[in-house]
Formats: sequence, structure tokens, C-alpha cells
Amino acid sequence: MVYTRKNQSSLSRAERRRFVDAVLKIKRSGEYDEFVRTHIDYYVSDGEHRLRVAHMTPSFLPWHRRFLLDFERALRRVDQGVTVPYWDWTKDRTPASSLWGEDLMGGTGRRGDRRVTTGPFARGNGWVVKEGVTDGDFLTRALGRPGDPLKLPTRQDVAWATAETVYDVSPWDSTSSRGFRNRLEGWTSGVGSERWRNHNRVHRWVGGHMLGGASVNDPVFWLHHAFVDLLWTRWQRLRPDSAPYLPARPPELGDSQFERIVARRQPMPPWRTTPQDMLSHKGIYKYAE
Repeated sequence: MVYTRKNQSSLSRAERRRFVDAVLKIKRSGEYDEFVRTHIDYYVSDGEHRLRVAHMTPSFLPWHRRFLLDFERALRRVDQGVTVPYWDWTKDRTPASSLWGEDLMGGTGRRGDRRVTTGPFARGNGWVVKEGVTDGDFLTRALGRPGDPLKLPTRQDVAWATAETVYDVSPWDSTSSRGFRNRLEGWTSGVGSERWRNHNRVHRWVGGHMLGGASVNDPVFWLHHAFVDLLWTRWQRLRPDSAPYLPARPPELGDSQFERIVARRQPMPPWRTTPQDMLSHKGIYKYAE
């Protein structure tokens, strides 16, 4: 049966509680930290000379679609009625948004150590960071980056990405000048805060643990990526005549991306799943838009 992912702003109080309870349960079992470790392991930059599947690569979108599905399935084993909500950061744009309420994500970090002290994912409520630990075992955030203010992406930023008629282009990394994937992922040649657009800018706006490979330590990661997944779905509907994923064939020997990215029908570690397998979620879930 097809289930529905809802905008977090439309969740009832009971739906919020059930989602949070399911997340806390898989955290207590240790399963949540396995998701954190997976993302750390596959957070490979394009400056590294090895296979990239999660970031700075064409498979950014299908890899995270599969990652989200695995997480959602874990939640639904706890409570069959739970799905991953999405955070539309073009609308819910301030730390006062319902997303950051005591009954969902909790608020920003306190001044100084950026420690989150409110909501269900505060250290005092049992949310202990175990993977990618740096200064402490507590969740950190700095919503809006107070020391150097940053604004969340706008509808115009999203339109800039969705205007692209091609999915991705060579050299298939963070320097690709065109392509929907790179514009949605948000790498640019700009300077300062203009270096980051869309997906990347949201990670920067949240700050704390949302910076870098250990970003899954913050459960808002899933709501953010559910919206990124929705934006990909919208682009697919808007561009039905465009190639749904590129490259179709692996780069050849001598190409700078040889064995560093996956083509449409190649597996994306840690799974045997290919980008082709993830081009549609029809029959699994839909979005309430």
C-alpha cells in the first residue's frame, strides 16, 4: 500500500508524537547510530580519488532516496503508521517555525557550545551522540548562524535549479556548471555564503552537527532530505522528456571520473541498488503537497 509523506507543518500533535517516539526507539536500539555511521562512511568529497556515491556526484539524489527509504522502513517496523515528514525550507524559514517546537525537533543550541537543550533530542532527554563525536556527546545547532547570519534558500533558489533541463553534466562533481543535480545539491563557484545554494545552504543554516558527514546525528537531516527528494520528484514531473539520470554509461579509462562515480545501472554501495532502481517511488510512497 502506498503511504504518504506529509509536510511537517501539517502534522497533528499525535503524528508528531508518533514520529518522535519511533525515532527515539531506534536510537535506543542502536539502529539509528548505524545510519549515522553509514553516512559518515560514504561522505566522500570529489577531492578524494575514490568512489563517490553520496555527495558531489550524480548519485546524490538516488543514493539519498534509498537511504531515506531504509530509515523510513526502520521507523515503520516500530510503528506502521509513521512516515518521514518533509521540511519545506522555502516556507518555514525561521527558528520560530513549528519545526523547532518542543514536540518535534527542539530549538537551536545555546550560546557558547551550541548545545541543544530543548525538545526530545536534547542530551538531557537521552539523545546521546555516539558517532562523529568532537567536543561533546550532545546534539549541536546554530540556527541561522548568528555569528555570520545566513538565510535559508528561497523559491527563487529552487527555481534556479529546476530550470535546468539536463540532470547532470561532466565532470559530474561539485564543479559541474550546469545540471539539476548540482544546482539542487548546491555547489557553486560563488564566494562567501554564495558558495552554497539549496541543499548545502540548509545544512549551513542549521549548523552544528548538520555540518559534514555526521549530519545524520541531527534528526532534522531526514526532514530536510525528504524535501530534497520531493524537489527531485517535481523536477522529474516537469522534465518528462529529459534523461532521468546521467551518465548513462560509466566513464572510460583515462577519464578523470573513471571508477569514481556510478552510471545509471551500476550499484550504489552499500547496496546493490542502482540509480535506475531509484528513479521512481511510485507504488511505495507519495507526497502530500
